[in-house]
Amino acid sequence: MKKFDKERLLLGVAGPVIALVVAVALTSVVLLASGKNPFEPYTLMFQQATYSDIQVLIINQASLYYIAALAVAIGFRMNLFNIGVDGQYQLAAMMAAIVGAHVALPAALQVPLLILTAVCTGAFWAGIAGFLKVTRGVSEVVATIMLNAIATSVIAYLWLPDVFGVKLGNNNTTGEMNKSGWVPGFGMGDAGEIYGLVILAAVLGIGYWIVLNRTRFGFDLRASGASESAASASGVDPKRMVLTAMLVSGGIAGLAGLPILLGDTHTYSLNFPTGIGFLGIGIALLGRNSPVGIAFAALLWAWLDKASPELDFHGYDKEIAVIMQGLIVIAVVVSYEAVREWGLRRQQRRVGAELAAGHALGANNTQKEVAGR
Repeated sequence: MKKFDKERLLLGVAGPVIALVVAVALTSVVLLASGKNPFEPYTLMFQQATYSDIQVLIINQASLYYIAALAVAIGFRMNLFNIGVDGQYQLAAMMAAIVGAHVALPAALQVPLLILTAVCTGAFWAGIAGFLKVTRGVSEVVATIMLNAIATSVIAYLWLPDVFGVKLGNNNTTGEMNKSGWVPGFGMGDAGEIYGLVILAAVLGIGYWIVLNRTRFGFDLRASGASESAASASGVDPKRMVLTAMLVSGGIAGLAGLPILLGDTHTYSLNFPTGIGFLGIGIALLGRNSPVGIAFAALLWAWLDKASPELDFHGYDKEIAVIMQGLIVIAVVVSYEAVREWGLRRQQRRVGAELAAGHALGANNTQKEVAGR
């Protein structure tokens, strides 16, 4: 491996490692300040990860986080902050649930229809922010935040009994989907069942890497994110790339709720998980927008979620895991900036040393020429 590649690998690993170490250290300080054992909670959560039923829960939850984080990462690669993933995936999941409850096709057609419905809904909702940005210069952050609020209102409207809502006790639902739209999982015996659409998350990760690193679109996306003026000079339309990136990001976001919708709940209700889009931001940051890094970050987040309830039975607040997640996000931003500055200084020193060596060699050759005369 070349020296440059080794340095890039070191810089890529250093940020997440520093962030995790800092987060654990600060969480331990919080535990000490509250008079609790700073080590036992980690031991308890690691023990939980050894149980097969918890492992199944972690994998299932990580699949949702992974897809949401990929949607965020697409925007990040374009220097876009798609903070609207949460609204996009919730609205997409509801539309898929409505279609699944009112359309009955053979499974070979029903499942693709539901996936297409989710993709189109998410892309449309994100495309509104993209359109506003390229035509009116509206910040995608402001637009997507407002669209999250609007999505909540749209969902509340669609839940009305005289629209698509089905009331079950105190719970608002869209009614049970037709079984042809259910995606069977992978049975793990007494441990439970892994969602069948975990495979979809893996396929999206592979596709994300191929598109970004092996296609012209991926090159244009990365080039536009690095420098719009340079990309424009090379023939790339920055506005078109902004709109396309938002559409792709929203389309992927629309898929984030499908593993649990098609594999478990089979309806969209008040119990459907929320906040996944916001967690995807921290996961994408920790994973450095890399499909492999995001996978590890998603598993870490899912482990903290699913192992932390055990803390309640041992006198610890399960919110310790939430504190750690928040500290990881803060630490990862700070550590990446520190690592970036360190890398720039190393590069400057290396360039300076090479220039000095070149000047010294040139001076030596000049002296030899003078002596030869």
